[in-house]
Amino acid sequence: MAATVPGVVFSPVYSQLELPDRHRFPIQKYQALYDALCHRGVTPERFHSPEPVQPALLEQYFQPEYVRAFLHDGLDKAAMRRIGFPWSEQLVRRTLTAVGGSLLTAELAMQHGTALNLTGGYHHGFADFGSGFCIFNDLWLMANLLLQRPGIDRVLIVDCDVHQGDGTALLAQECNDIFTLSLHCEKNFPYRKQNSDLDFGLPREIDDVSYLDALDQALSLAFRLFQPDAVIFDAGVDVHINDDLGHFHLTTEGVYLRDSMVFEYCRQHCLPVACVIGGGYQRDIDALTHVHLQLFRAAGVIT
Repeated sequence: MAATVPGVVFSPVYSQLELPDRHRFPIQKYQALYDALCHRGVTPERFHSPEPVQPALLEQYFQPEYVRAFLHDGLDKAAMRRIGFPWSEQLVRRTLTAVGGSLLTAELAMQHGTALNLTGGYHHGFADFGSGFCIFNDLWLMANLLLQRPGIDRVLIVDCDVHQGDGTALLAQECNDIFTLSLHCEKNFPYRKQNSDLDFGLPREIDDVSYLDALDQALSLAFRLFQPDAVIFDAGVDVHINDDLGHFHLTTEGVYLRDSMVFEYCRQHCLPVACVIGGGYQRDIDALTHVHLQLFRAAGVIT
């Protein structure tokens, strides 16, 4: 595939969600990332604006009763506590738009070779419930969308968020066309892991060198075993040493080298890659944004 300028997807809706004071989720980071990219020379015209995903499409890939219950405030308090957000019309709009952004990113990856969504990575979403700030699993949807494209028979999901992609692993468990690879902190959320096709459960306090060596081994194995036609990359930055929920010791440069390695594997195999930014939970939004920018630096969106 001939590479062109990477496609970049954003909507102001990504950060338009009122949360309780001191809520753990840094909802402001999406707008802050957009502003930082613009400050570094990415013009507003470069960004593609997503449409909300249609509920009918969600019902094809998730339990329809769950989809309808979420959309119409029908989930009980325990289900919403497991998700981690209070229900609101604003949450529904934000969720549908964010997932729509990931689907647009998959489409743009086919056109540009590389595309990046300024949100996404909802890998704790299951068929019939949400968990860990994840409502509908966009990685699963992206993979299924890509499989409908001519020439795409196998999709590899590379999940480098510090938390295991348990929802993605279970959703794809019986699907031979979607291959799941997860590098994560073994002693971290979720307590109950699911079986990905390849799981690399890494120890706490792992540093750049050891992490990058494990990633190289994991990518080499996944590409050799599965021979994918397209890649989805969850580039969570909760692997960073300063992340509040991560327990890894990667530096900012280590995050950049991680992302660069994934792109290099895709480039060597001439594969389209659709990226989502995944988790990142520093309370210092400026510092968190700087770490997320490494994905866009590695992709060549900024220098």
